[in-house]
Amino acid sequence: MRLGVIGSGSWGTALVKILTDNKHTVNWTVRSEHVVSHLKARHHNPNYLHSVQFNCSLLNLNTDPAITFENSDVVILVTPSGYMTETLDRVDPALFKGRKIVSAVKGMVPGKNQLLNDYLKAQYDFPEEDYFTIMGPCHAEEVAAEKLSYLTFSGSDEAFTQILASCFQGEYLNAIVNTDVYGVQYAGIMKNIYALGAGIAHGLEYGDNFQSVFIANCADEMAGFLRMAGVADMEVGVHKALASHKKSPNYAASVYLGDLLVTSYSLFSRNRTFGNMIGKGYAVKAAQLELNMVAEGYYASKSIHEINKKINADLPIADAIYEILWDHLSAEQGFKKIESNLI
Repeated sequence: MRLGVIGSGSWGTALVKILTDNKHTVNWTVRSEHVVSHLKARHHNPNYLHSVQFNCSLLNLNTDPAITFENSDVVILVTPSGYMTETLDRVDPALFKGRKIVSAVKGMVPGKNQLLNDYLKAQYDFPEEDYFTIMGPCHAEEVAAEKLSYLTFSGSDEAFTQILASCFQGEYLNAIVNTDVYGVQYAGIMKNIYALGAGIAHGLEYGDNFQSVFIANCADEMAGFLRMAGVADMEVGVHKALASHKKSPNYAASVYLGDLLVTSYSLFSRNRTFGNMIGKGYAVKAAQLELNMVAEGYYASKSIHEINKKINADLPIADAIYEILWDHLSAEQGFKKIESNLI
């Protein structure tokens, strides 16, 4: 099975590390010829996770996503959602046929308010059974340090999802499989909004006591959205019977609640960092320039706001964060609104 990765940010670099540590050859589309040259000469990404040293004999490097598509059976997309259409437009639509596409993106297609699988279906008639996702909780920095992490692989084709997961399973990475393609993507998008809010609260100098209440309420709000969106098994403490000894996933599983927690609390979280700057008084544009990385929660807040006009879930926290980021509501006023809705 030929594997390809498109994207050379911190998360793309971490995924390539996992695969090459497991002795898989990877076709890797990176940002520029400078990155290609640096990797070949110095064996690490010049821009991200400098400590990760690659065996370049396992890397087929290029700057053209069409090359990775052409030479891969499985293509893992790790481009930030804001650049996804631009990236895919560089690929001949005929190259989508017969490939498996794996999304490691925690965002929606900009301007479309679509999950990536829905966009691929509409734009390329891409079959849903050939679409898979990789979701956390898993920070690239801890993968670089080889600290034990968990990833969840989702797909409607459960047998192939298991094969995909086995490519990543290793000493510092445990792979979990489920079939909830829509739920894990929505959870991955929403947790970035709430993590950004946790950062705003920190910037406003709310304490740990408030943060615990805030994140608990975010978890409840997110579960409500997922239920309204049609996601099953969102009840904590309830599991379906499985043939294996493992519990079936529910809302307390790592890919839902776990990812929300780590993204909200971790100092590695770019969304929390971005929100912290907003809470301290940075304008959105200034925070974006200072961060120098994409905070998916910023764009996600607008997408979820638009999508929820149809789903009609009760989202007072996400709505207030949207107003702070997009409607110029002050962070202080926004969190006064949030305070009145917490239980």
